[in-house]
Amino acid sequence: MEEKKFDLNSLIGFVLLGAIMIYYFYTNQPTPEQIEQRRAEQVQDSINQSVKESQTVESQGTADFKQSPVSPSDTLAFEQAKNRLGVFAYSAGLPSATDSETIIENELVQIKVANKGGQITEVLLKNYKTFNKLPLYIIKDQNASFNMSFATQDNRNLQTKDLYFEPTLTSNGNNQVLSMKLKVSSNQYLEYRYELKPDDYMLDFAVRTQGMESAINTSQAINLDWQLKSLRTEKSVKYENQYTDLRYLENGTFEYMNAMSDEDEEDVNDVNWIAFKQQFFASVLLAEDKFESAKLISKNLVKNEDTDTVFTKQYQALIPLQAKNGELAYNMNMYYGPVDYAVLSQYKGKQMDRIVSLGWGIFRWINKYVFIPVFSVLSSFIGSFGIVIILMTIVVRIIMSPVVYKSYLSSAKMKVLRPEMQEINDKWKGKENAMKRQQETMALQRKAGVNPLSGCIPALIQMPVFFALFRFFPANIDIRQHGFLWADDLSAYDEVLKLPFKIPFYGDHVSLFPILASVAIFFYMQMTQSQQMNMQQPQQEGMPDMQKMMKMMMWFSPIMMMFFFNSYASSLSLYYFVSNLLTIAIMLVIKHFILDEDKIHAQIQENKKRPEKKKSAFRQRLDEAMKQAQEQQERQRRGR
Repeated sequence: MEEKKFDLNSLIGFVLLGAIMIYYFYTNQPTPEQIEQRRAEQVQDSINQSVKESQTVESQGTADFKQSPVSPSDTLAFEQAKNRLGVFAYSAGLPSATDSETIIENELVQIKVANKGGQITEVLLKNYKTFNKLPLYIIKDQNASFNMSFATQDNRNLQTKDLYFEPTLTSNGNNQVLSMKLKVSSNQYLEYRYELKPDDYMLDFAVRTQGMESAINTSQAINLDWQLKSLRTEKSVKYENQYTDLRYLENGTFEYMNAMSDEDEEDVNDVNWIAFKQQFFASVLLAEDKFESAKLISKNLVKNEDTDTVFTKQYQALIPLQAKNGELAYNMNMYYGPVDYAVLSQYKGKQMDRIVSLGWGIFRWINKYVFIPVFSVLSSFIGSFGIVIILMTIVVRIIMSPVVYKSYLSSAKMKVLRPEMQEINDKWKGKENAMKRQQETMALQRKAGVNPLSGCIPALIQMPVFFALFRFFPANIDIRQHGFLWADDLSAYDEVLKLPFKIPFYGDHVSLFPILASVAIFFYMQMTQSQQMNMQQPQQEGMPDMQKMMKMMMWFSPIMMMFFFNSYASSLSLYYFVSNLLTIAIMLVIKHFILDEDKIHAQIQENKKRPEKKKSAFRQRLDEAMKQAQEQQERQRRGR
């Protein structure tokens, strides 16, 4: 058997072969442009797949065909169309039976309406761009459908989306009027009428029939099926999806569906309008007279917020239409435009401003009557929205400064009174004297004119302001795509560093404004910790150590702030950063230039000399209850 030996030539050959392969792969690796092109192709494939899915007919009992244009001269084809469509074959033989579109537009919006289906197939908002600077479409690439299904007198089930309408474009003064007619003869038709006014996002829209009682069986259901897949337009998929929901006005009462539910369904009655809302844009269908009923469906399409997403929600509204005297006559409106409070509030009597997510109750009231007017006034003469936010913060802090002063004054009073409360604790030691300690402490505070709750009330007053602003900035379209300092869009997160990995609950990027706001909160809480401790009574037996709890909160709150706001609008973090800095400054001024602890102490001693005021009924009941509890505790102690 021949012994195997080391072959140097083979080793050199393998090394050279490996070097050649490395060189080949290095020189043939894709360029950044090719990588970007492949990514774009993948996104387009996703769009095409979604379009194919949206074209699937799910309803039962409808025709299993798609109408194709036929020429009346083609006798065989026309007869086949008549067999499928009955009298509606007339529309298939008209010159308009082509896959062409008609454009109506003004300064704000461009709308394309297709002959096939008579429906809107494209809506371009001219004054807006997507987060990646592309033209912003609400409807495009068959992401929407406006379809009517009905039964014919000869027992066929048809859908308007499969039939051809005849377009006629005219004008009404300065308004553009597009009439789309689905004809069964020269003077019998189903008509969609669109009228677009100059400088307006709102369309007048009507559905009516003429002489169709012999063609449409109105004794059976005529259903309007309106669908839309909302296109992603903003930088943060997660943030946009949280503010994308279906809203409606039911008999004058505003309602909305859960934005984050995988699927939500509602049966509603007496509907004034239905809004398929995105974060900053909306598609709205309004009835001049209410829709008697509707079935509303909302589906969440964002399954993984880390992937590149084309659509966020899928909306559907199923609306039964009622014929009167054999004919349809519905006057409606369509709105395709921004979710802008200033724009929507112009449509008086329709309550369309409710589409804007300003919160509920007192939070909406504060936004509507305080923050929106203040922001509008400041932005009318200041070009930088970052400066506007800072100035608005200063205005809010000045207005709230009396509340801060009241809180600090209460803290100073409790600080002066604290030694005497400690004496009470030392005098009445032991768990058996807990009730007595509390009675004596409350008597001392009452006699000195100090209310320990007065320091909590200012904090409660500020809470509605906090929650109102939490709603105000994400809903404010004015700051969208306007930058400040390193933030290129105040309505999105201000990414300064992209991470190669994702941190749970934080994300795959680092935003700077939340970090600055967290640092400001830390120093604010550190500064106010002693103030908060002054508001607490001296440590009593059997009670939790409040000082330790406050120290934990001093670290926990800033960290929670940094994690929570990392993917939120940078405008919100900017506000909280500036607000906390101003609060710290106001507290320093109050502490060193306004309050005098010696004067406060003298005033408390003067208050103690005065005759005690008559107790309120509540105070009397509280003292009596404490007295009875103390006596019961004493009897139990003696009976042992």
